[in-house]
Amino acid sequence: MRIQDVAYARSSDKGDHVDIGLFAYVEPSYQLLLEELTVDRLQKFFAPMGIGKVDRYPVPGLLAIKFVIHNALDGGGARSLRADNQGKTWSGALLRYAQVRLDER
Repeated sequence: MRIQDVAYARSSDKGDHVDIGLFAYVEPSYQLLLEELTVDRLQKFFAPMGIGKVDRYPVPGLLAIKFVIHNALDGGGARSLRADNQGKTWSGALLRYAQVRLDER
């Protein structure tokens, strides 16, 4: 099972950083995402993109987790030579992440 089966997400860029909001559909899924989507796991998942540190902020009232991925956009939209130099596609990548144990719940 992929994360997209239990949650939806939005992302944006803030200068050189990516901001991802992940929203679980129901409380049990939210608890599972809190357990499985650690800073270390996201750091490893996005490492090929040459990122900096990852911050994680649980927002339990919204069944959400906010992630801020630092230094992820190669200088930001106006400076980067990357094909996709904005944060809008990062949430899609996270939703397709299937390395967590979602099928065990």
